Amino acid sequence: MTDPLTASTPLERALALLWGRDTRGSRGPARGLTLDRIVEAAIEVAEREGPAAMSLRRVAARLGVGVASLYTYVPGRAELEALMLDAVAIGRTLPHEWPGDWRAKLTALAHDDWREIRRHPWVLELGAAEQVPGPNMLRWLDSALRIFDCTGLSEPEKLSAIETVDAYVRGLGRLRGPGADRPVPGAGPAAAYGTATGAAAESASESEDTRERDQVLGRLVDFDDYPALSRALAAGGTPYSGAPFEFGLERLLDGIEQLVLRRSA
Repeated sequence: MTDPLTASTPLERALALLWGRDTRGSRGPARGLTLDRIVEAAIEVAEREGPAAMSLRRVAARLGVGVASLYTYVPGRAELEALMLDAVAIGRTLPHEWPGDWRAKLTALAHDDWREIRRHPWVLELGAAEQVPGPNMLRWLDSALRIFDCTGLSEPEKLSAIETVDAYVRGLGRLRGPGADRPVPGAGPAAAYGTATGAAAESASESEDTRERDQVLGRLVDFDDYPALSRALAAGGTPYSGAPFEFGLERLLDGIEQLVLRRSA
């Protein structure tokens, strides 16, 4: 087994930590410190203060230990970030276990993904680099691929479908920016297992923000200069409100459904 503290590269060290779980808690001073507790504290720092504030020194301060104590468990920030991402990569249930057909499960997966990035916005920043897959990530991906059992899709098509939906959700999350206090909009199939809650509160909050923004724009902008936009607004459209999540997801799933129908014909 590769020793994560002596491996030659950050990538190798991160993978050794992620997959050498039997080494957790076996090192360092006996002060109740474990690698799992360090990861938990790092997530707490990232969620309270933002990912830029997350450092081994800040995590050590939160744990009430010297930073040198952490280095006996994790070699550096890059390795700690990989552990953090894997820690939040999976929920209480797996995608293939959710109710419904493949489309219902994939819809629920998108809602679950959206809820998690709104709850943990730091994931988008830390996850922008090359993925370092750990046990939770691979277990989630394996389960997500099982959604397409008996659809007729090829194995590469299954993987591409999952990655496309995931990229859509995360792309919209980056576009909207941080919002850890805002849960997923709309209940959808995910409500069946408790992954989508608080939609009404979010809708009310966004409505207030949107009304204030539109009132200011109405005083500053002559919308006669934007005839196509004026028609969309007059018809009830609301740009930059977050509403495209459902619309875009449904169109994306429509395209995957057409591929499934062709493969099963």
